[in-house]
Amino acid sequence: MSHGDFTAWLASRRGAAPWRVLVVCAHPDDEVIGLGAQLPFLSQARILHVTDGAPRDGRDVAAHGFPDCAAYAAARRRELAAALALAGIGAGAASTLGLPDQEASLHLPEITRRIAAAIAEAGAEIVVTQAYEGGHPDHDATAFAVQAALRRVPAALFEMAGYHAGPQGIAVGDFLPGTGEAGVTLALSPGQAALKRRMLDCFATQRQVLAAFPVGVERLRPAPRYDFTRPPHPGRLFYENFPWGMSGERFRRLAAEAHGALGLAP
Repeated sequence: MSHGDFTAWLASRRGAAPWRVLVVCAHPDDEVIGLGAQLPFLSQARILHVTDGAPRDGRDVAAHGFPDCAAYAAARRRELAAALALAGIGAGAASTLGLPDQEASLHLPEITRRIAAAIAEAGAEIVVTQAYEGGHPDHDATAFAVQAALRRVPAALFEMAGYHAGPQGIAVGDFLPGTGEAGVTLALSPGQAALKRRMLDCFATQRQVLAAFPVGVERLRPAPRYDFTRPPHPGRLFYENFPWGMSGERFRRLAAEAHGALGLAP
């Protein structure tokens, strides 16, 4: 199977995908942001989340009126199940590594090994994940871990557009300029756009954040081979605007240490 086969199939979207697909993303809702309108065509796909979507600092928990992180994480799982049901995907297709939100970068070797095991268990021929673009440290950690895992368990790797720093503060729904192949831009029909909006609306706890994301197009491409010891772009990363305990410099140091722990050359 070539990369062109999958992108051509995405462009035509005729029938169910003929490959075993595993979608690996950081948080419940990332798969809907990136390729929600394609999920009905990927009804046999498996979905793996790295985190449970509940930061342990308690701010999100309190803001949404939950008693603790466990209750907040459970709510995010219910939201995910409702969104996937709209796409014809059962809740059992999704699983999680259960790491705390905002802390994936602290566990890169563990995440890599567990993702490699999940790829092998699923017999995945195609893995779809997130880009290394400085939007969220968990996204960058997921991108690192998937690329490192695929050096042990081969599969074709694609990535979906998310968000990164832009002239207006945040740029959403497109890849960083000058990185990787153009890939495929999927213009959504009115019905597909309406479905994606309904899926996003299932994530009531994320309503304010998700309001920034468009529903008109989705973009996927073959993932470039990143050097995670270099910044994804010059200047301030988007996540460095938030008190999440992670900087680009610290992430790159953790990535270099993880390469050593995994016995991989950078």
